[in-house]
Amino acid sequence: MTPAKMIVMYPQPTDLETFEHRYANEHLPMVVAKLVGKTRFVASLITGSAGGVTVPFHRMAEIYFPSMQALENCLHSVGGQETLEHSVEISTGGVPVFLMAEVRSLDF
Repeated sequence: MTPAKMIVMYPQPTDLETFEHRYANEHLPMVVAKLVGKTRFVASLITGSAGGVTVPFHRMAEIYFPSMQALENCLHSVGGQETLEHSVEISTGGVPVFLMAEVRSLDF
C-alpha cells in the first residue's frame, strides 16, 4: 500500500493576524478532531525561496494517510468536507491550493 498525502497551500493572507489566529485556534483543532484516518500532520510557515523569488504562499500543510483510498475516504466524510470548507473560509488571501500526492520517502 502506497502512502498518500493532501497538501494545502495557503496564499499570502491579506489579514495576517486574523489568518494566523484562526489557523491556530480553529483550524488546527479541527484537523486533529475531524480528519479521520490521518497518520501525520506537518504545518510549515513559508519564509522565503532559495532563489529569492517572491513566494505566493504563506503556509503549507501536509496531511498523511496510509493510502490514497484512506485520503479519499477522509475527503468524502462529513469531517473532511467541513475541514476543507474551513480552509477556504479562513484563507484571507484567496482560495488555498489543494493537492493529492502519493508519497515515496528516503530517509538518510
